[in-house]
Amino acid sequence: MRDLPLEAPNTYNAEPIPDAARAAIEALMSSGDLFRYTAPENSPVALLEQEFAELLGAKYALAVSSCSAALFLALKALDLPRDAKVLIPAFTFAAVPSAVVHADCLPVLVEVGDNYRVDLADLEAKITTADAVLISHMRGHTSDMDAILDMAAHHGLPVIEDAAHSLGTKWNGKNIGTLGKVGCFSFQSYKMINAGEGGIMITDDAELVARAVIMSGAYEHNWSKHAIVGEEAAKWQNKLPLYNLRMQNLSACVIRPQLPELARRIENGRANHDYVAARLTDSGYFTVPAPLAPELRAPDSIQFNLNDFTAEQSQAYMDATKARGVSTQVFGQSKDNARAFWNWQFIPGDLPDLPQTRAMLAKACDTRLPARLTRDELDYIADALIEAAAQVRG
Repeated sequence: MRDLPLEAPNTYNAEPIPDAARAAIEALMSSGDLFRYTAPENSPVALLEQEFAELLGAKYALAVSSCSAALFLALKALDLPRDAKVLIPAFTFAAVPSAVVHADCLPVLVEVGDNYRVDLADLEAKITTADAVLISHMRGHTSDMDAILDMAAHHGLPVIEDAAHSLGTKWNGKNIGTLGKVGCFSFQSYKMINAGEGGIMITDDAELVARAVIMSGAYEHNWSKHAIVGEEAAKWQNKLPLYNLRMQNLSACVIRPQLPELARRIENGRANHDYVAARLTDSGYFTVPAPLAPELRAPDSIQFNLNDFTAEQSQAYMDATKARGVSTQVFGQSKDNARAFWNWQFIPGDLPDLPQTRAMLAKACDTRLPARLTRDELDYIADALIEAAAQVRG
């Protein structure tokens, strides 16, 4: 028999913060200099922006308080008209349509298929009346970006990438987040790099990032402490509102030492996912959608569909996994789930029916698989998921 853990593994705690971060935090605390604009140059936040842009292969980066803030600023920096229609996948987190609403735009939900990716036919039907496209790579699953970018270019629309779950994922060898006009990432605790909270946006567009810098809270001449063309920011000073969504130096000190850990976390996370995916597939109870051909994923969780479970069995399945110490949610069965589009009642107007997405959410499961898990811990999780299905299905 395998020597499995006696208790279910903790899948919520992140990896320990590197010692280098502790040293940087101690130095920062001793100085009391937490504000990103106190230093004339090279504050921890400014250094993070330079290092992150270089890591992803972008010209500019702007660190902010959250990925939601980055999405909001991206929409505002595009200078879209009030009530602009922004296409978003109907499978995403509630923060995405919230950012669209907060930016005085209207979310238009696009159907998503059983593989968790945007339905291109529905996107094509709705893009003719849209003003922008915001693609969520939800849970790290990349939609067909070649087709989406071609479609958006044909209609002259900007593409924003919500890459909160996709740091390190590549599409045709290019980093996710660099494919569209702007890419937005998260440093929230359940992401590849953990600062508790925090976000960052990247772009090659000097004017867009200049507008975003001003609106993020670069009052007076603090825009000069960003790696952007000076005249691009100077011309927007006092002409745009300040939303004060800045990142503080303490967060940057936590994030920067984790950047060298990213490649290892990506490799381990992919291996963990693929190992559990193979076991779940072999059981016959589940379908794990495969990545698209150009996609090289960087997962820290696994999503899978229940095969021929009734609604009652799906609910019982969540209870059975919980009893085994493995938290598994069925998106469409979990009460008030923030990823179920019918719970986004803050969206103006009537919510669309979206039967394809609704059917997918009724059977799509989600379980965390942090990169730090051992093989024995992965076996415990896979066993629990399979045994719970066997119990429910008899």
